Amino acid sequence: MLNFLLIDELIKNALAEDIGTGDITTNATIDKNNVIKGSFIAREDGIICGLDVCRRVFFLVDEKIEFILSENISDGKSIKNGDVIAEISGKACSILNAERVSLNLLQHMSGIATQTHNSVMQVSHTKAKISDTRKTTPCMRVLEKYAVKTGGGVNHRFNLADGILIKDNHIAANGGSVNGGIKKAVEAARKNAPHTLKIEVECENIEEVAQALEAGADIIMLDNMTNEEMKKAVEFIAGRAITEASGNMGKKDLTAVAETGVDIISIGALTHSVKNLDISLKLK
Repeated sequence: MLNFLLIDELIKNALAEDIGTGDITTNATIDKNNVIKGSFIAREDGIICGLDVCRRVFFLVDEKIEFILSENISDGKSIKNGDVIAEISGKACSILNAERVSLNLLQHMSGIATQTHNSVMQVSHTKAKISDTRKTTPCMRVLEKYAVKTGGGVNHRFNLADGILIKDNHIAANGGSVNGGIKKAVEAARKNAPHTLKIEVECENIEEVAQALEAGADIIMLDNMTNEEMKKAVEFIAGRAITEASGNMGKKDLTAVAETGVDIISIGALTHSVKNLDISLKLK
């Protein structure tokens, strides 16, 4: 569920950025009392996401605007090119003030949900789950991670306080893997962090995997490994830790990656390189 106590501030900032001191074109050409209707129309197939956010944009501009979803339309549903997603009515000036921000958010979130859904379908015959990362648009993480969930994916940690992920630089700061850096980092994490948090270790080869497993890591990230290397690592770990494939996964054959036996495939491209879904607002 989306928490609008957080999201309203994001929307207000987006509206302030877009409207500035006022919509000069609309104010100069349209009577302020002019009432109009319109339709949100899909221009390509995909998964719709962000409908409540879209509605909220209009509400924050003008509480009297009516935003009515089409029958059987809700976040996570498949839409086809030409489908009418929602109908809107209200003062033309208000609708035009909110148009671009509402579409930007709806298109972006739907693009993420669509790409996530496509990725999930590629691995549906395996146990692998598709996950996002922290490679999100600044200040948009709550919406982007919601879109990943809507598309059938799972969320990685939301922020740095959500879980322990010991990466290469943490290991280097503890002397490097050749000098017991993984063991030192895991032991320090066990000592200093809350017991409720799982510990994940990023590993680049089977030697580091062995060290992480011996140190008691809960999750082992197989970073930038070949499929053959990941398969060997999964067999070596043998269920003693959760396995996560990572490293340019957006460019990989996800089916082949999933068939190595990994539990999770994390894909930064779900949020940092996604193509918006084409949706338009046509006024009548």
